[in-house]
Amino acid sequence: MKGNSDNGSAIVAKRGDAPNPDTAEIRELAGAAGYRVAGELTQNRKEDPAYCLGEGKVEELAALVREREATTVVFDNRLGPYQTYNIGNTLPERVEVLDRFRLILEIFGQRAQTKKAQLQVELAELRYELPRAEAKASLAKRDERPGFMGLGEYDESREQDIKAQIARISDELEAIEATEEHRREQRRESGFDLVALAGYTNAGKSTLLRRLAADLDVDENADRHPDLDTTAESENRLFTTLGTTTRRAEMGKRDVLVTDTVGFISDLPHWLVESFKSTLSEVYRADLVLLVVDISDPVEEIREKLVTSHDTLYERNEAPIVTVLNKVDTVTDEELARKREALSALAPNPVAVSGKEGIAVEQLRDRVDRELPDFQRERLVVPMCDDAMSLISWVHDHAAVEAVDYGEQVIIEFEARPAIVEQSRAKAADLAAPAEG
Repeated sequence: MKGNSDNGSAIVAKRGDAPNPDTAEIRELAGAAGYRVAGELTQNRKEDPAYCLGEGKVEELAALVREREATTVVFDNRLGPYQTYNIGNTLPERVEVLDRFRLILEIFGQRAQTKKAQLQVELAELRYELPRAEAKASLAKRDERPGFMGLGEYDESREQDIKAQIARISDELEAIEATEEHRREQRRESGFDLVALAGYTNAGKSTLLRRLAADLDVDENADRHPDLDTTAESENRLFTTLGTTTRRAEMGKRDVLVTDTVGFISDLPHWLVESFKSTLSEVYRADLVLLVVDISDPVEEIREKLVTSHDTLYERNEAPIVTVLNKVDTVTDEELARKREALSALAPNPVAVSGKEGIAVEQLRDRVDRELPDFQRERLVVPMCDDAMSLISWVHDHAAVEAVDYGEQVIIEFEARPAIVEQSRAKAADLAAPAEG
């Protein structure tokens, strides 16, 4: 993969079905990949099967590339293999053509630091390549001319190789997911509630994660569970968080693990979302999802993002979803009220906050506490002994203790997750068993 510090200059191009196609996001994506945007070209027309843009517009694109000495053209469209080839033939030599999804994969590849993330990127790249390999092989067989339409030589076994690699990587990711699911259950058994932050890139999820955990006295040099990262980047750039970052936070009586996940992005095809379902499992398997949106975005854009997010989340997620309207420090009270009203059907009872400024973060904590599964009250009576002291210590670590009465017997009253209550009863029964004998 290329480094992301400076990949050279790029021209962004976009064909749209409406006047003045918006290039703001593709410019951000190009910047996130390390390209310096040297110019742009847009066209409002139906898609040309051979070039995406009209043939004359591609000639104009080539002239712009020469004028700005660009090394790359980035399309905010999905290009077929023939379109990519035809456009490349029109451009100066050694100018690379990337479509939207190839660019996203390049960004993902730059951000992938863990084995899991790297496997997911590799899987997405293979799924991107597979239909191109299938098309190349199909046309070459049909016309008995390898390299048909200038697509280059093909290897008949390439299609099968890709499918075999997809199967192998999918198996590896399933094994990783099984391990992570076991870890999630261990966390629940230890008394943690699991909260996931979801939403689009640049909605402020990482900043909010830092804010929710900021008042904890965390010794970053102390021994910690290897999955509990003590920091999360909050840079204003797309795809800063490719993997997941988990931090411990206190929400009232609860011990909560909050996980920041990879940001959504608009118009992702099914094959790309499917490649990253292992990362999204952190969202699907949570006890509560905080869906974070940038309230400074135009209301129609927010509505579109909410609809897409709901489609993604409700497909597999069973946990309650709370919409968090972030960055209220960037809008007026009147604008906030207007947008809340306009979005009420999609976000009927949102929490409006500013992760950056800390506005209404306590209200968000209270809401999280209310939305998570109810605690169960319990009162245990155990004989006074050394093992009883160990049980009392365990309950203090895993539950919200209300009272402990020491006498001939030890009486402890507390609230906890149902799983913790069940474990405490089993431990108490083990203490009582010798006395009953």
